[in-house]
Amino acid sequence: MIHKVFALSKDKVENDRSFLSLFPELPRRRLEIRFGKFSTVDFFDQNSVGSDTHFQFCNWTVDNNGAYDYAADTRGYTVGLTAEYEDRNWGFRFAEALMPKVANGIDLVWKPWQVHAESWEYELRRGILPKRSGVVRLLAFTNYANMGIYRDAVAQFNEHVVPVPDITNHPWHITRKYGFGINVEQNLTRNLTAFGRFGWNNGKTESFAYTEVDQTFAGGLGANGAMWHRRFDRAGVAVVTNAICKDHQIYLADGGKGFLLGDGALNYGRENIVETYYTAHVWRGLYAAPGLQHITNPGYNRDRGPVLIPSFRVHTEF
Repeated sequence: MIHKVFALSKDKVENDRSFLSLFPELPRRRLEIRFGKFSTVDFFDQNSVGSDTHFQFCNWTVDNNGAYDYAADTRGYTVGLTAEYEDRNWGFRFAEALMPKVANGIDLVWKPWQVHAESWEYELRRGILPKRSGVVRLLAFTNYANMGIYRDAVAQFNEHVVPVPDITNHPWHITRKYGFGINVEQNLTRNLTAFGRFGWNNGKTESFAYTEVDQTFAGGLGANGAMWHRRFDRAGVAVVTNAICKDHQIYLADGGKGFLLGDGALNYGRENIVETYYTAHVWRGLYAAPGLQHITNPGYNRDRGPVLIPSFRVHTEF
């Protein structure tokens, strides 16, 4: 990935060096351009307490806005261009990226004049509570790809063209998917931060790249271990409720399958998730993180679950 920074002011700020940016400091006001292979959500829909799967939550709809069907292949990467303007208290970023050939596919379509995706995000670094730091992010996205329409797939089934609805049973055509999101984080104390997300997309179009969610609400708390005198530890709890639109529901109820969902029937209900974790610093760069998820109506099906999912992660840094 090529990363170029254009300085628009002489004063500088410290930069946390990472694989995404090797500069030790950056101009306070600047324009950053990146081109190459990247994960869209390394730059969009970020959240200090609900985005890092190494140290924080595991569930996809806690890590990111579940309704954000961002451009990605099956491994989560795309090829494209990002442009980001940063000022003292706000920033704006844009991305133009490639989409996969099929839903959750490994191969991208190298025809950006036909198949492409755009993301826009405005970030205001100002807290909702007085005298407390925080961030508000407003997100929008559009995808253009060879995506099916749930209503058309159900119509084929009702007309006995196919034995079960098939969202992929259509000639090559370009349809549009779009959506919006709000991402908020708010410091409550020095070591306790609250976060929340809302996401929506036009669920009439096939879920294509991330996960099968058309609407989501998420909220939670992230705590730094300094509160209990273990400053490298962290803990969190989050609650999520996800939904799909009526066309999507009917498609699955009639026996259709998406790239993640579908078991021949659907007794619809919102999918509700509670997740908690604790990341403990064991020694130097070694961390261990037990976690637990409780999911009601998994896959939006009242006939499934509830399920309890324990997890255990080990993270090493050199």
